[in-house]
Amino acid sequence: MQAFAELLERLLHAPQRTAKLALLCDYLRRTPDPDRGWALAALLGTLELPHAKPALVRALSAERSDPVLFAWSYDYVGDLAETAALLWPEPASDARAAPPRLSEAIAALAAAPKSRLPALLADLLDRLDATGRWALLKLLTGGLRVGVSVGLVREALARLGGVDPVRVEEHWHAQAPPYEALFAWLEGRAPEPAGRDALAFRPFMLAHPLDEADLPAIADTLADWAVEWKWDGIRVQLVAGPSGARLYSRSGEEIGASFPELLETARGLDPGTVLDGELVVMRGEEIGGFDELQQRLNRKRPSARILARCPVGLVLYDLLFESGEDLRPLPFAARRRRLESLLARCPSPRLRLSPLLSAHSLEELGRLRRAPPHPAIEGLVLKHKASPYRAGRVKGSWWKWKRDPFSADLVLLYAQRGHGKRSSFYSDYTFGAWREGPSGPELVPVAKAYSGYTDEELVRLDRWIRAHTIARFGPVRAVEPVLVFEIGFEGIRRSSRHKSGIALRFPRVLRIRWDKPAAEAERLAVLEALLETRARAAAA
Repeated sequence: MQAFAELLERLLHAPQRTAKLALLCDYLRRTPDPDRGWALAALLGTLELPHAKPALVRALSAERSDPVLFAWSYDYVGDLAETAALLWPEPASDARAAPPRLSEAIAALAAAPKSRLPALLADLLDRLDATGRWALLKLLTGGLRVGVSVGLVREALARLGGVDPVRVEEHWHAQAPPYEALFAWLEGRAPEPAGRDALAFRPFMLAHPLDEADLPAIADTLADWAVEWKWDGIRVQLVAGPSGARLYSRSGEEIGASFPELLETARGLDPGTVLDGELVVMRGEEIGGFDELQQRLNRKRPSARILARCPVGLVLYDLLFESGEDLRPLPFAARRRRLESLLARCPSPRLRLSPLLSAHSLEELGRLRRAPPHPAIEGLVLKHKASPYRAGRVKGSWWKWKRDPFSADLVLLYAQRGHGKRSSFYSDYTFGAWREGPSGPELVPVAKAYSGYTDEELVRLDRWIRAHTIARFGPVRAVEPVLVFEIGFEGIRRSSRHKSGIALRFPRVLRIRWDKPAAEAERLAVLEALLETRARAAAA
C-alpha cells in the first residue's frame, strides 16, 4: 500500500507525460503480483468497492477528530481524502501494526459486509501513515485523478514487455484485474494470452484533428481522399461471432445490454464480421440528436418504452473483418467496397452506410463543414483511400475537420474546488444567461466548465472568487454575478434538470472577458432560438 501511495503522490506532481510514463514503468518492474495489477485497475477507475462512500469517510473522521476543525480544514483544503488523512490521529509507534499490501486492503474491503466496513477502514487507516491514508481514501472514493490514461498504462505495459502497444491493446480487453496472465506474457514467463476469439474487441482507428497547416497538402491530393460526415453519436464496434454478438464502445467496454436491438441485428450477419460505425438514434431515414441518444446511455436494461421512443442504429464507417477474414491491412477504398457489398447482401433498417461526399476543392469542403445538412453532424472526416486500418490516432491517414464551435458570453455564478492538483483552487465553474423573471432580469444556469484557461488565469480566478464570494453551499461558493466568460460549446439541448430548461454540450472557456459588463452577457432567448433552429434543421 505504501508503494502505491508513493506512486500516486509522484504521479500527482509529475506534470509531463514522459515523467508519468517513467514512474509507471518503474512501479510495474518493482512491484509484485497481484499488487501492480490492482494498482492499474485503481488508476483506470475499473476497481469497484461499492460500500465505500464519502459519507463513511466523514463519519469516521468526525469520530477521530474535532468536527468543527474538520469542517474548517475541509473548506480550506477542498479535498476530502487529503483532509481526513492529515487529521487522522497517529497511533503510538509501538502500537501500529504493519501496513497492509494493496491487494490485502482491496480484498478485505471488497469482502466486508456493509456493517463491518467502518471498523475495517478505521483499522487500515491506523496501519498507514498520512500518505498511505490519503492513497487508500482516494482509492475508496474513486477520486484518484492523477493524469493517467488508458493509453499511458498500455504504453507502460508495452515497455515492460518490449512489445508494440497495439499488441497490448489487442489483449487488454480480454483480461481482468489483477492481469496476472498479461504480466506473465510480458515478462516471458508464459505464452501470449489466449482469448482472441471472434467476439474480441479490436482497437479503433481514430482521426487526427485537422488544422490550417495541413490543408495545403490535402488540397494538392484531394482526389486521393474519401470524405464523410462526422456524426455526433457514439463510436462503436459491432461484432458477430459463432457464439453470439457483442457491441463495444471506443474504450473497449461491452455495452450490448444497453442496445439489445443492435445485438439482434448482428445475428443477421455472417459470423466473424466486425463493423465500425456511429451509434445514433435512428427512426427509418430520420437520425436524432445526441440529446435523444443520452436517454439510452447507461441503461443496463432499457424498458420497452424507451426502446420504442429512442430506437438506435449504426451509421457504418468501416468493415474490419468479414466472415473471419481480417480486412484491416487492405486500403480503405477496398474495405469500403466490401462494406457496400455486405450491406447489399444483408440489408437492415438499423444499418446505414455513411455516405461519401463529393468536393472538388478546399472551398467546397469548407462550405460543407460550415453548413452541414443535419444538427447531428459535427463536421467532416477525410480518409486517405490507400490507408489501412491501424489502431490509434495515426496522423496523415484520417483527419477530422470539425465545424467551428458555438460561443456565448455567460456570467460566472458558482465555483467549486477541483481535484488532484487543482484541489486547492476554485476551478470548476457554473455559468448563467439572462432571462426575464417575475422581478426583472435574472441569471439562470446553462453550463458548467472546468477547462480552457491557463494556470496563470486559474490563480487569478481563484483569488477573484475568494474576494467576491457572497454565499456558501457546502463546497460551492456563489460569487457576485459580474464576471463574464466567453464559453465555446459543441451543441445545445433541452434539459429538465436545469432551471433554464437547456444545457450546453461540451462547454469550455474560450476567454475571460474581464472588461465586459455582466449586463451585456447572453440572453437565454438567444440560446433558445439556436435550439429551435437546430430542431427545425433536424426535422427537415
